[in-house]
Amino acid sequence: MGANYDYRSWDGSQEFADLDPDELLKLLTDDLLADGNLDDAIERLLRNGFELENGDRVEGIRDLLEQLRDRRADLESLGDPDDQFAEYTDRLRDVEALERAALDELQAEADASGDDRRSEVTREVAAERQMAMDLMPEDTPSRIRSMTNYDFVSTEAREAFEALVNDLRKEVTDTYFQGVSEALGSMDAEAMAHLRDAMAALNQMLEQRANNEEIDPSFEQFMEQFGDLFPGAENLDDLLEQLAERMAAAQAMWNSMSPEQRAHLQSLMQSVLEDMDLAWQMDRLNRNLQQAFPDKGWGNRFQMGGGGLSMNEATDVASQLSQLERLEDLLRGASNPGALREIDLDQVRRNLGPDAAAHLEKLTNLTKQLEDAGLIANHGGRTELTAQGVRKMGRQALSDLFSQMRTKDLGGHATSWSGSGHDREETTKAYEFGDPLNLHLSETVHNAVRRGGDGVPVRLLPEDFAVIETEALARSATVLCVDLSMSMPMRDNFVPAKKLVMALQTLIAMKFPRDYLGIVGFSEVAHEIKPEQVPTAMWDYVYGTNLQHALMLARKMLAGEHGTKQIIVVTDGEPTAHINPRSGYPEFNYPPVPETLQLTMAEVVRCTRAKITINTFALDLERTQYPFVEQIARVNGGRTFYTTKDAIGGYVLVDFLKQRRVMRPAG
Repeated sequence: MGANYDYRSWDGSQEFADLDPDELLKLLTDDLLADGNLDDAIERLLRNGFELENGDRVEGIRDLLEQLRDRRADLESLGDPDDQFAEYTDRLRDVEALERAALDELQAEADASGDDRRSEVTREVAAERQMAMDLMPEDTPSRIRSMTNYDFVSTEAREAFEALVNDLRKEVTDTYFQGVSEALGSMDAEAMAHLRDAMAALNQMLEQRANNEEIDPSFEQFMEQFGDLFPGAENLDDLLEQLAERMAAAQAMWNSMSPEQRAHLQSLMQSVLEDMDLAWQMDRLNRNLQQAFPDKGWGNRFQMGGGGLSMNEATDVASQLSQLERLEDLLRGASNPGALREIDLDQVRRNLGPDAAAHLEKLTNLTKQLEDAGLIANHGGRTELTAQGVRKMGRQALSDLFSQMRTKDLGGHATSWSGSGHDREETTKAYEFGDPLNLHLSETVHNAVRRGGDGVPVRLLPEDFAVIETEALARSATVLCVDLSMSMPMRDNFVPAKKLVMALQTLIAMKFPRDYLGIVGFSEVAHEIKPEQVPTAMWDYVYGTNLQHALMLARKMLAGEHGTKQIIVVTDGEPTAHINPRSGYPEFNYPPVPETLQLTMAEVVRCTRAKITINTFALDLERTQYPFVEQIARVNGGRTFYTTKDAIGGYVLVDFLKQRRVMRPAG
């Protein structure tokens, strides 16, 4: 059967595929490890945006706000409808000029006819018409209203005036009811009466709803009679909300004008609403919609400059500015992706373009994708990593650390011989040239059947081979003691240290599941950290590096374990605190006092007698010479590594793997 394909034009929405949850989690890792709060890490990702591994950038809220401000400035510079008033004034003057020219021409024709009676009658008529125009009010709106009842002599002038009035009526209807003028077609008295009846029915439904009365006529009946004016409205709520947004935008347009400008234009609009019931119904509808939708920005006003816009176009601009203002409020207040779901993506697409809408959609779905992947969950209004999320973050940390290390650093870790008398690790891998042919029979046969089907005989090919990974292993029990004093984040050592903890924890869980790993955090005092607590564990807002208490707690944790025992210490300073043996409370002194060093060394001796090796990884060599950690190595027999935050993870993992394996000659 042939494949089916579907083609459609590019609309901007195809730019991004769904984000990879694993990649999203990786982007959150450093922020989460730095302050221990997943909600805060997500909020920073939303604000700042992020770059994907393929080089694409998803813009954050700050980027979108910047685009929004630029768009608002562009709209405000488009202008206001002041020039529209001047245009109608000029057109009215042209109408009068045509009429006066026609009167003069009519008088000239009468005079040229030689008929005195005709000439006298024509002069009287012309004088009457001239006086009627002379007596009309000076302001344009009142003059238009007066000229509505004027008996034109010039056909051309009458048609020009009717066109002016028709355009004004379109301006009125489209200012308050976008696109209605097209549905009405001719803007004659019948069309205006149809619009008036529609507004009367809307007012009736709004007032009945406000009074909790049964709505009559029903929305269906209303659409049967007036659906030509409001095509596409699916229900009464949808229709009323659209009307409210448009009328609120018109009100914002008026609010943005000077009082004189507003009075002129509103009077101009009223001049063509000769049916006073139509004007009353419009005011009534405006009041009812304000009461029903008070949050539509009826009091908005904008700095609109320039000129050249019609009232309808200025209302369009005010509508866009109102939408941008609401969008800005929502973006500024959004602290999590859920808050972004209130934003209308279609409005974003119309106002900021398809790219901005695509970026915002990615931000909106950020936590949903992580939740769907089972990496995070919401508990009591707080977002937390799931057990799967903690494991995934640990695997990412492990992968990152190993990828940073050179291949030669890992050479010689695995042995290919089976160690008699030791535990065998029943893991398998695909056969590669050079591997011992120690086949895992059931998996090898399964691979062959899966490839060739369930017929017999089963034919094996080299690509079906699965070999058993066997290593000579001795059980290991490790406690990782991590410095959580204030100096760790001050020197940017805190996040690398936590990544190391997660990587080592993951390595042991994946590769050496029978091993024991305990985690101790220490500053003024020491405390045990459970594996699931590592991502959110925080440094302590206290002074002190209590290595004595950390070693004491680690020794007790290892007391019930068997196998090779070791303590791995990661610190950036010498001991500056200890537990007072008399009071049981911690004491801090800087520089270190002899009592602190003596009690810490006494604990080193106890660990040594318990056959526990202490390996110390000292950070920031340039800040101190670490004489005390070297004394620990001399007394205990462990080793001291001087390293940096960028190399600490690789050092610890390589050393752990080297010491983990029992190396002996083949055979």
